[in-house]
Amino acid sequence: MYERFYPDYKFTSVQSIPADFFAEKGIKNALLDIDNTLVSYTRSTADDAARRFLGMLSENGIKYAFVSNNHRERVETFAREFGAIFVHDAAKPLTFGIKKAMRLIGADKSNTVLIGDQLFTDVLAGKRAGIPTVMVDPIEAKETPFFSMKRRLEKIVLKDFKP
Repeated sequence: MYERFYPDYKFTSVQSIPADFFAEKGIKNALLDIDNTLVSYTRSTADDAARRFLGMLSENGIKYAFVSNNHRERVETFAREFGAIFVHDAAKPLTFGIKKAMRLIGADKSNTVLIGDQLFTDVLAGKRAGIPTVMVDPIEAKETPFFSMKRRLEKIVLKDFKP
């Protein structure tokens, strides 16, 4: 019933994605959510774990861009350390931010993946854009009622998901 919402791949964190995953899947480009995917939503800059993951992508020839629903200042501050392309106010699950990021890094659907922590924004945006998706567990749980409700709905949808 919920299969159309299922991510193509599921990992506990970006750090648990093996380096050979990208080569095995023919992935040359990654579109990355920031908040709760790479770092806690309370951090404005990368931590060591995020730097290691992004370094692993670079070492393996994977181009990446940050695609976030957050505002310019937050996304630009994070991306600046890496000199990375970014799209802010991406309005995921709409696809215009995904498509823009793909154009900016010269990616196409056949070799790009979207990595994020939210089913109804990140995964759905990737699915709608026609690219494979990787869902990771959120780094931190937001305590707002809206995010709590979304996380409960995600659990219902993913109850029968088998990676």
